[in-house]
Amino acid sequence: MLQRAWLAPAFLGVAQSQYTTPVGPNGTTPGATGYESSPPFYPSPWVDSSAPGWAEAVSKAQAFVRQLTLLEKVNLTTGVGWEGEACVGNTGAIPRLGFPGLCAQDSPLGIRFADYVSAFTAGGTVAASWDRGEFYRRGYQMGVEHRGKGVDVQLGPVVGPLGRNPKGGRNWEGFSPDPILSGIAVAETVKGIQDAGVIACTKHYILNEQEHFRSPGNFEDFGFVDAVSSNVDDKTLHELYLWPFADAVRAGTGSIMCSYNKANNSQVCQNSYLQNYILKGELGFQGFIMSDWDAQHSGVASTFAGLDMTMPGDTDFDSGYSFWGPNLTLSIINGTVPEWRLDDMVTRIMSAYYLVGRDRHAVPVNFNSWSRDTYGYQHAFAQTGYGLINQHVDVRADHYKSIRIAAAKSTVLLKNSGVLPLKGNEKNTAVFGQDAGENQYGPNGCADRGCDNGTLAMGWGSGTADFPYLVTPLDAIKSEVAGNGGVLQSVTDNYAWSQIMSTAKQASHAIVFVNADSGEGYITVDGNAGDRNNLTIWQGGEDLVKNVSAYCNNTIVVIHSVGPVLIDSFSDSENVTAILWAGLPGQESGNAIADVLYGRVNPGGKTPFTWGTNETEYGPDLIYEPTNGHDSPQDNFEEGVFIDYRAFDKKNITPVYEFGFGLSYTTFSYSDLNVTKVPAGPYTPTTGLTQAAPILGNSSHDASLYQWPSNLTYVNKYIYPYINSTDLEDASSDPEYGLNYTYPEGVTDGSPQPRIAAGGGPGGNPQLWDVLFTVSATVTNNGSVAGDEVAQLYISLGGPSDPVVALRNFDRLSIQPGKSATFTAEITRRDVSNWDTESQNWVISEHTKTVHVGSSSRKLPLSAELSF
Repeated sequence: MLQRAWLAPAFLGVAQSQYTTPVGPNGTTPGATGYESSPPFYPSPWVDSSAPGWAEAVSKAQAFVRQLTLLEKVNLTTGVGWEGEACVGNTGAIPRLGFPGLCAQDSPLGIRFADYVSAFTAGGTVAASWDRGEFYRRGYQMGVEHRGKGVDVQLGPVVGPLGRNPKGGRNWEGFSPDPILSGIAVAETVKGIQDAGVIACTKHYILNEQEHFRSPGNFEDFGFVDAVSSNVDDKTLHELYLWPFADAVRAGTGSIMCSYNKANNSQVCQNSYLQNYILKGELGFQGFIMSDWDAQHSGVASTFAGLDMTMPGDTDFDSGYSFWGPNLTLSIINGTVPEWRLDDMVTRIMSAYYLVGRDRHAVPVNFNSWSRDTYGYQHAFAQTGYGLINQHVDVRADHYKSIRIAAAKSTVLLKNSGVLPLKGNEKNTAVFGQDAGENQYGPNGCADRGCDNGTLAMGWGSGTADFPYLVTPLDAIKSEVAGNGGVLQSVTDNYAWSQIMSTAKQASHAIVFVNADSGEGYITVDGNAGDRNNLTIWQGGEDLVKNVSAYCNNTIVVIHSVGPVLIDSFSDSENVTAILWAGLPGQESGNAIADVLYGRVNPGGKTPFTWGTNETEYGPDLIYEPTNGHDSPQDNFEEGVFIDYRAFDKKNITPVYEFGFGLSYTTFSYSDLNVTKVPAGPYTPTTGLTQAAPILGNSSHDASLYQWPSNLTYVNKYIYPYINSTDLEDASSDPEYGLNYTYPEGVTDGSPQPRIAAGGGPGGNPQLWDVLFTVSATVTNNGSVAGDEVAQLYISLGGPSDPVVALRNFDRLSIQPGKSATFTAEITRRDVSNWDTESQNWVISEHTKTVHVGSSSRKLPLSAELSF
């Protein structure tokens, strides 16, 4: 079997300038933009057994690793190849210890490629609930389902992309372009998944903000184009894109997936600064870094740069080659990579395993990603190992109830002239729009949901799951009207103009359903290659609304979309009497919107993004065409932290609906702001040294011990750890093997290392979470029905380069009519700090800081200056 060692610097996967360019004070290299390349940082930090919450897991992991041979260690770090086993990603097994390997499975909203599973509300939709309890419950129930199918690692949740541009194809998999809302949502989701006994894999780290050119490859219109490079400065990295990842690490995420793109011209999965210094060093991440599928582009370079697990294991799907596997074995026995580095990789993997209790919760994998048949091939690509592959285990329990509740709580009422809630006895209800009805091929009729047919309840790509069923809005409304003896007509063809006009003229209440879709870049829908081409409503939806409202002066619009769409052409129309955003609700879509329309649920959702009138208002566009020939398109994040509402505020642009906005069937008022200073000590940078790299094994360098077993039944294209010759040069198949290459300084240094000043614990320096102030305010329900209000706390940091306001906390309160509730929130040191590029730490500036409390980013009636 041909092996590729790829040990030379030419295969380190980064420009040599990464090792020679002087490093500026902000952790980037000097230049016109200040971030042309990413500085090196070595060695890769090893597990800290004293990290809060990790001590017991690390101890168990180290005891396990001490038992392993070199080949067994390599097996745990390397996937067996695409379609090699039952899951989308499987590591090799350790039969001697009865360890079956690990199963990693999509997705962040349910189990992809499996039957008898739930289709949960998408992350970008449940974010609109602004409800910590819903974030946790959704995560826990997804974890329970993954656990029941035998999954060890759930490939989610998502906070990358964060949502720099609303046209980004996978924004809906994450939560919100606001780092605080995303950070709280991801932390609660991680806790939920891992409390269920499954490892959460927070992704995609980092700056993976568009689908176009996310990976190097050949493109039909452009030929070969290298991966886009997201170029960002140190301050923006810390204050925006890194923030929710820090929250995930603090919450204990067992795994983080590195992304496809480059960052500052270094592939992220071999970017030593981002993985070694920032993630494992500064953020104190104790789990393992897993590559996105085929996002690894080197062997030794990615090993030194902090990657711990390669997925799916092969260099390209079903290639049979691997950057690791036999090459990792070879790099250890020839002394290129020290064994302590491999030990740390395996320790991190097993620490996450024990942290979530996989040793107690694991069940054998009982489904198959490649076939729904009961019997089939264990190794799908090789077509070998015929037997039972799918036990059709139903893991849904009563999760449909929670999905319905979450979807309803995440519905945002953007406009209401008083027509809602409906009574159920309307004279003549008419429902319009393809988005109201069924996909003619069935809810799962398009692979990975790669079409926009029928009602939209999730986007497309690997972040999907099969619907066990999908309740359409038309079905739910029909049931509602029929149960009240009413009249209902419907037209689900957006272009049937004569039927639409005739039906709209008769309607006393018209409900129009429209949508806008997006997804992962390997699927193109209606000319949209993952990313949206624009922010318009799809399938002629804008014209549909205009046509219906021209004939019915009581038109209610419901939007299912992956993010903001342009609605200013009809949002102010007198004939459009209500607008609701229902996002991507999941399997209970129709029931959830009916609950809101008919008043069983009083809407309390708040929009997790800003609604503008033009896509240019959001800032820089995506890169849709190569900008640099065959080289990496250079995407300079020159807007800094000013995305979404921060950009609108900075430019003083009035949005259609601002971030955090949402109406209710009642009204609320705010009063009695109270701010109390809490005694806290000074911020102390972390000092001292780490322990030395633990030595857990002492593998022999005798190549004869690692040859192919004579009794092995070889599976075609399966990735094994064995080498095929005792002659290491011959085993490498590398014509440049043995040349005297110089590796970056420190890559093999296992001695105690200086601790990073801004580090010190999972998520960063623990003192960042010291509470400096407590805030309270009174929120009163002034109406006649009970309702939920999301009280929001923003802070003005006061500096010339700071946002006008930045969200820092929130709470969803349920308040009875005529009653009041107390909103309470804490302000931490982190909340009032800025990242200082000179000291490489968080500091509280001397600028005046003001706390604001209210119902949205632009409705903040209560304010007070913070006194330090």
